[in-house]
Amino acid sequence: MIEEILPAEAVAEESFAVPPQQSASASASASVFASAPLGTFPGDPLGLYPEEAAVVARAVPKRQQEFAAVRACARRALGRLGLPPVPLVPNRRGAPQWPGGVVGSMTHCDGFQAAVVARADALASVGIDAEPNGPLPEGVLRVISLPSERTAVQRLAAERPGVHWDRLLFSAKESVFKTWYPLTGQELDFDEAELEIDPEARTFSARLLVPGPVVGGVRLGGFTGRWAAGDGFVLTAIALPAPARGLRPAGGPQVSESAASRA
Repeated sequence: MIEEILPAEAVAEESFAVPPQQSASASASASVFASAPLGTFPGDPLGLYPEEAAVVARAVPKRQQEFAAVRACARRALGRLGLPPVPLVPNRRGAPQWPGGVVGSMTHCDGFQAAVVARADALASVGIDAEPNGPLPEGVLRVISLPSERTAVQRLAAERPGVHWDRLLFSAKESVFKTWYPLTGQELDFDEAELEIDPEARTFSARLLVPGPVVGGVRLGGFTGRWAAGDGFVLTAIALPAPARGLRPAGGPQVSESAASRA
């Protein structure tokens, strides 16, 4: 599902997992976790490396399961690039630290996990996000959106009610941040990028309202991405080409030839 909105340079793996509280085997695991810290058993029960297990040692079982499941996706994706499995420990911001020469992104929500990786000489950065196709909690849209975006969401909701456009907007902003952060190491507030969603082409564009990162000597004015909806989820993805693979001068969103051909 996630690969449908990514270019060929990206390798993705996903899983539609049963939430731990709905699984008898997971309930058994939860009772084990309750009696001893995660990672203290030979061959961690969730397949985590010790340094990964330490990150979620005090987390609730559901968080531990999700943390492990998305890393299993990531290791499968790395294997398809011909790379061995390695620990994927989050940094201080929570972003996974990928092997040298690799860019990637992870996402998970109830019932879905996915990871995408690519060679750094093919993509400069990549960001993906998955959300349930349901409305945002009361008051959240105003926090995460600009007035122009709220107007667009209201119009789309009236015209195409099958998609929860407020949730899709939130997901797209998450993908923007996940693409931005590895390039800058800086925060990006929700009101520092203005998004437009194209319901026909199933694409979106983000215009940065702060100075963008410099990639290959080009200062980026924004990002473009793709979105999908199905099976109860909305998915968004941005794949930023590496230098000399489709970047054009700053001043507008950057589009790769492969992405443009599918828009």
